[in-house]
Amino acid sequence: MSNVTSLWQQRSLLGPDNRTASEALLPDLARTYWHHSTAGSATLATAVRLEMTGEIKLKRWMPFTATQVVRTGVGFVWCAMVKKGFTFITGSDEFIDGQGNMKWKLFGLFPVMVGSGPDITRSAGDRFAMERILLPSSFGNFGTTWIQDHNDLTVSTVGLSSIHLNVSPTGAIRTVSMLRWGNANESAFGLTPFGGFIDEESTWCGYTIPSRLRIGWYFGSDRFAEEGEFFRATITHAEFK
Repeated sequence: MSNVTSLWQQRSLLGPDNRTASEALLPDLARTYWHHSTAGSATLATAVRLEMTGEIKLKRWMPFTATQVVRTGVGFVWCAMVKKGFTFITGSDEFIDGQGNMKWKLFGLFPVMVGSGPDITRSAGDRFAMERILLPSSFGNFGTTWIQDHNDLTVSTVGLSSIHLNVSPTGAIRTVSMLRWGNANESAFGLTPFGGFIDEESTWCGYTIPSRLRIGWYFGSDRFAEEGEFFRATITHAEFK
């Protein structure tokens, strides 16, 4: 059984979550985002399974197809095939129960990118903090705090790095950003501005989430377009439970 399937089939230890009691404490824009993304659901999903296509920059842009599962309180698995001509790479990035790993093989046989340890774990944990925008119900627990500054929201959850959302008056995310631990462009590991643009959103199972994204390092500077952007994805299907 693949890790992505295992994470999807895992029984949630959290049980159904209910945010109703704390909605009155949210800043106005956070409340707007909450209702826009969750349709005011009382019982909240604890996991999402996503199908996506796009392109990723590995020295040059290459197309990919991927399946991803994000689970509240546990982590994520992103399993993909990256293909260019007769060459293909398969593997996964994951953050599960506080441990990060990356395992990628050329033609499914020869390791080309394998990583674990404290730096990989910290970087993957930051990615998990950001990718919860694909599971907005994960913001519904009582360990999450929101700070509003005009059209920006800072979202902080106990045990995870803070993320920043620029949100439209209707509640749609326009940009997402954070300081993420990583080795941008093969530099030494450190904190680097990271994030991107949400160009489109879609609704599945009553949840409205970003469905077309452009993501990379150095977000907020000219370096993003020049050398930072490395991931463009379109989510084609999402299932929540």
